[in-house]
Amino acid sequence: MAGGSGASGRGPMEGIGLDCYGGGDAARGALGWAAPEARVHFRVTRFIMEAGVKLGMQSIPIATACTIYHKFFCEINLDAYDPYLIAMSSLYLAGKVEEQHLRTRDIINVSNRYFHPGSEPLELDSRFWVLRDSIVQCELLVLRVLRFQVSFQHPHKYLLHYLISLKNWLNRYSWQRTPISVTAWALLRDSYHGGLCLRFRAQHIAVAVLHLALQVYGVEVPAEAEAEKPWWQVFSDDLTKPTIDNIVCNLIQIYTMDTEIP
Repeated sequence: MAGGSGASGRGPMEGIGLDCYGGGDAARGALGWAAPEARVHFRVTRFIMEAGVKLGMQSIPIATACTIYHKFFCEINLDAYDPYLIAMSSLYLAGKVEEQHLRTRDIINVSNRYFHPGSEPLELDSRFWVLRDSIVQCELLVLRVLRFQVSFQHPHKYLLHYLISLKNWLNRYSWQRTPISVTAWALLRDSYHGGLCLRFRAQHIAVAVLHLALQVYGVEVPAEAEAEKPWWQVFSDDLTKPTIDNIVCNLIQIYTMDTEIP
């Protein structure tokens, strides 16, 4: 998770005291899933991210795979299909959408190694061909369920632009001594464990992860007190502070869930 802290990703979150959730139910997902479902989706998106990295996928195709997965289960009950099969098909489909094509054989072998560490690549036997056919057929199912709407606007390009602008605002010492950029990118990546990508605009998510990164390290934007409007509204004039807080709360729920799931 963010900051390279793994399952104990509490370091970057220290000092953030927003009261985001009540009743101790930190496992309620960003789309309002019940706690058991949210945990399943968290585990499966973690698989998508790890498998995507091992397959050599770039950040945008991985984000697209996660979004396809989340969007599918907004339409379909979790118990209707094997979520990991949907995840494998989402990786395969995302590779096509983002023009980073993957071989089904590679997806199958990486997935098999994920679930059975140390195992050898599968032989081209009947089991392999059943898995391959399942992924291909499931890809068609996903496309139909999503009505072939599988192109998404991700926050990445906005975050890059905002980071460049913010770097010019801050003094060089503040920028160099704090890993704001690295943390913001890590927060954005981890946001795909939940369904933020479907609930909020891409620009708003980009601003929110940058806002949280600044808050984590106690960095203030110069002359903000004298400015006519807050720095984040310069980037997105329709963004409000409650929306930022809402996104941040969802992110904190994701990190809290990370500490609860083995």
